[in-house]
Amino acid sequence: MEAPLDRPIPPTCRVRDGRDAYLRENGFTLAGYDEPRSKITILGVSFWLPNPPSRRRAIMRHDLHHVVTGYGTDMVGEAEISAWELRRGLSGLGAYVSALVVGLAALGLVIAPVRTVRAWRASAKRVPSLFAGHDDYDALLELDVAELRSRLGAPRDGVATRPRRLHAAAPKASVDA
Repeated sequence: MEAPLDRPIPPTCRVRDGRDAYLRENGFTLAGYDEPRSKITILGVSFWLPNPPSRRRAIMRHDLHHVVTGYGTDMVGEAEISAWELRRGLSGLGAYVSALVVGLAALGLVIAPVRTVRAWRASAKRVPSLFAGHDDYDALLELDVAELRSRLGAPRDGVATRPRRLHAAAPKASVDA
């Protein structure tokens, strides 16, 4: 099933397939979760970040948040998802990963304040993010996207109200989900 960039991953898709589609469309790999460092680019400046176990666990769940919400991976999309995650709480992330989330949400208030605040409001803290939960990651992958959205109190069709845009190094094709 084709999932164009103008909408989130379909609710009938299995989470594992949605995650894999998200990884493909962004040029990411499963192996990247286990790399000792991760390359990131902020405002056109690329650098390498350490990827300790706490970040590895967080980034896997962060990617599922992208599947749930439909936010993109360009700077504005990362700011939106960071605001969405921040409002739900950063329990269990540790100082390093929490600082990354807070920093990106703060950057969003500068580069896209309306969209960042909209993402914050859409988060409705009544349900914590996947960061706080102790859900088995592999079990989450077997759910339908609609079920994971429901568990997180997100709308069945995702949260994003605008087409998702990808980071600058992403392949230029739509995703197969």
